[in-house]
Amino acid sequence: MTETTSLFEPLPATALRTDSAGPVVTVRLGATAEDSTLTVAALDELLALLDGLHERPDVRVLLLTADGEDFCLGADRTEYQAALAGDPTGAALRRIADKAHRVCEALENTHAVTIARLHGKVIGAGLALASYCDLRAGADDCRFRMPEIGIGLPPAWGGAMGRLIAEAGAARIRELMLTCDTFDAATAHRLGLLHKAVPREELDTVIDAWVRPLVRRPAEAVTLTKRMLAGYARAARTADVGLLDAHLLTAQLTRPRR
Repeated sequence: MTETTSLFEPLPATALRTDSAGPVVTVRLGATAEDSTLTVAALDELLALLDGLHERPDVRVLLLTADGEDFCLGADRTEYQAALAGDPTGAALRRIADKAHRVCEALENTHAVTIARLHGKVIGAGLALASYCDLRAGADDCRFRMPEIGIGLPPAWGGAMGRLIAEAGAARIRELMLTCDTFDAATAHRLGLLHKAVPREELDTVIDAWVRPLVRRPAEAVTLTKRMLAGYARAARTADVGLLDAHLLTAQLTRPRR
């Protein structure tokens, strides 16, 4: 068995648990297991980790998963409320939203192949984060939802609308965003939001079947292929307005209530 060690010993992780086994880094959301939301602390730690990968060309695969019963229940709305209470202008909230956008960009642009291992509920910002991974496998107990407009928010987290449309198609994403409907792993697979949907006990086998060949293939060829694919994807998103997400979110939350 490969010894598992911490990738970044100097970083005091409080929201994530990060381990490395050779060229594979595993990042687990919800270090406390009860916390299944994407907090500011989680964003800070993800950004620090992804920035640190620039100095780690030996890392070939980044696996994003979670402790607890669910992958992610979305962004922590209590932090949004606290940010607005402390700064009614919305500047603090914009900084949180900008940070989410930087995390998603870093996830898309890292040299490592990124894999999302999903289970349980994958809600809002959790789905957005997973959508930026190169490969996504989900247990058949996965339940997905984009609830933003149902709670009075625009679907503005991480610049993900353009990414989701590119992955699954405008018509279906429009329907799911407007209805806020819950959908299952089989539907996510048909849409292309999951590459594999399997029973939960088979999830690690599917991940391993991806990882084993990836770590053997020439690193430069994999990195160049990732960058080519990302370049074509960005070209298809020429009208992407994701950079405005922070302003759209803040404008909605700070507008006067009638």
